[in-house]
Amino acid sequence: MKKLIFLWFLAFGINAMAQTEPANYATAIAKITAFYNTNKPDSIYKMFGAPMLGAFTPDTWKSTFSQLKTQLGTLGQSTFTSYAAPVATYKSAFQNGMLLTTLVLDEKSKITGLAFRPTEQPQATTDAPMDPSLAESPFSLKAISGIINGTLTMPKNASGAIPVVLIIAGSGPTDRNGNSPQLQLKTNAYRELAEGLGKNGIASVRYDKRMVGASQTNNKEADLRFDDYVDDAVGLIQQLANDARFSKVIVLGHSEGSLIGMLACRDQPVKGYISVAGAGDRADKILTDQLKTKSQTVQEHFKTLIDSMKKGKTIDNIDPGLWFIARPTIQRYLMSWFRYDPQRVIHSVRVPTLIIQGNTDLQVSTDNADKLKRSKSDAQLIIIPNMNHVLKEVPADRDQNLATYTNGDLPLKAELVPDIVKFINTIN
Repeated sequence: MKKLIFLWFLAFGINAMAQTEPANYATAIAKITAFYNTNKPDSIYKMFGAPMLGAFTPDTWKSTFSQLKTQLGTLGQSTFTSYAAPVATYKSAFQNGMLLTTLVLDEKSKITGLAFRPTEQPQATTDAPMDPSLAESPFSLKAISGIINGTLTMPKNASGAIPVVLIIAGSGPTDRNGNSPQLQLKTNAYRELAEGLGKNGIASVRYDKRMVGASQTNNKEADLRFDDYVDDAVGLIQQLANDARFSKVIVLGHSEGSLIGMLACRDQPVKGYISVAGAGDRADKILTDQLKTKSQTVQEHFKTLIDSMKKGKTIDNIDPGLWFIARPTIQRYLMSWFRYDPQRVIHSVRVPTLIIQGNTDLQVSTDNADKLKRSKSDAQLIIIPNMNHVLKEVPADRDQNLATYTNGDLPLKAELVPDIVKFINTIN
């Protein structure tokens, strides 16, 4: 990354560390994010207090803002990390890297300090080598928008045709291994799953989603639709089904990938389907439930937005608190996602189905698995104790749970791979 521009603030005293984000800081960082992404430097300038106004004229601020935007790209989410009055610290996921954002407000909630600097990178995790009994090779799909790139994992001693599992990643910019530098996600969950399957004589393909990792297609964010992900999965299924090395194709979708997998199975040469931590409700309900911790104003604004999107209309002027999940450039994607009810879709899946859910999952509760099971009575349901959303063993404690999201050395929950292998071996 090129040398960054920093915005410095005046010296200040620091009180004892606190972990609660003040409401006025939450509002300010949300506004900064929205104004930054919509190219409104004047709106941010109006938020400045005396120290920042003394450091920047309107023209010098516009110039600085332009340079920031050029170097950093768009701003995704700023995650609160700490507050020591009067300083709040956030980890900000910019398009071109993760930065530490420091924000200072005065008693009138005016910005008196704002700084961006590189985060202290955690100790790099060295991925353990793949088991020597396995071989990995590139696997790709040529799509209209570009090339979807992935990895094929095969047992070296495979004799004759063997089963192959297509692993479909969850939501967000998640790569073929279950990691995301933008979100500071380091789980290696899909890589470990591929290894576990391979050691049991089952091949797998895992891949980077469109616009993620090595699958840099010509899509723009505003053009992306949920069905694009389904089309990619269908193309990969057909490619695997026509490969003489494989006896049968099984689709495994994790999280958002669960719904993608359900849709991709329809009228395709698939012998089995596996949902892992898949939602049982439509995405609009899930997002509405997640926003219940936000202010009533944000909740009402999101309800208005949903009502508008159901009529096929987008809203450009949204509440800053909704920018990360409902900014104008992804509203068409949300519309395409909201169309699908997982309970109805899974009912249409005509192949043997396995539903797996962990009971310490912070993102998807076990009642989602129950809803999917009720919608497909002949599906097999397995609830794995102490397995969380990234498929690792963890107790109910929230901090310990979240810590697994950044530790790629942790193994998968012990029961997961055997349960999947047993299911695959029962499919004809």
